Amino acid sequence: MEDEPSNSTQIVDMDHVYYTSKIYAPGDAAGKELWVNISKMEADQQKVRGFLSSTHRQAERVNLSFDFPFYGHLLKEITVATGGFIYTGNIIHRMLTATQYVAPLMANFDPSLSKNSSVFYFDNGTALVVQWNRLHLQDNISVGAFTFQAALHSDGRIVFAYKQIPISISDISSENHPVKVGLSDAFMVLHELEQIPNVRRRTIYEYHKVDIPLSKISRLTAVEMLPLPTCLQFSSCGPCVTSQIGFNCSWCNCLISCHCE
Repeated sequence: MEDEPSNSTQIVDMDHVYYTSKIYAPGDAAGKELWVNISKMEADQQKVRGFLSSTHRQAERVNLSFDFPFYGHLLKEITVATGGFIYTGNIIHRMLTATQYVAPLMANFDPSLSKNSSVFYFDNGTALVVQWNRLHLQDNISVGAFTFQAALHSDGRIVFAYKQIPISISDISSENHPVKVGLSDAFMVLHELEQIPNVRRRTIYEYHKVDIPLSKISRLTAVEMLPLPTCLQFSSCGPCVTSQIGFNCSWCNCLISCHCE
């Protein structure tokens, strides 16, 4: 049985415009309850993915059984990556770590380094839980194994929970892979290229991200992020233009939707 860390109980509240977050220290009872015990889940809810559990820098598309509100827009599928994050964009490209992510601990993890490593997920109809289990850093395998989770809830709530964190997150090298904890979202614009007919260039613009301080993440900590109201939640003109939620919302008759200006 592992010894309890000596950290005193502390809950840190942070406001990020689109989300508020609570960071639970190891001694906090509420934080402990955020870890999902997979042994209590029904076998058919859990899916252990073979190639994700034995390959470096791979990802798998996952269809959700529910609509997941992310930055106000609904996601029906996500992409689970071996590098400790979930990609939320709908266009797969070579720079998945740059933006549009849910990252409990993005780092250079390599499941192929140990037969005990695995990446798996389960969906119970109201939440998707992804667990990165006993993963090792490719460029520093000697520090030990990492085990952590990310949970996406149908009400938009996002939870990060940490079971095994053998070293300080700040000491993980970002030379070969970004190291991040938090969220990011972006939008894509297609540009016509005058020089080449019928060819368009995609440009991705990151408009917001949530950075959780790396120093706050350790064994038995947890982070809970709660979504704040956005303009996208309004389905008619009146409530949209009269809303007082911290954004300047405007109604677009062409798109029949409410947007932030």
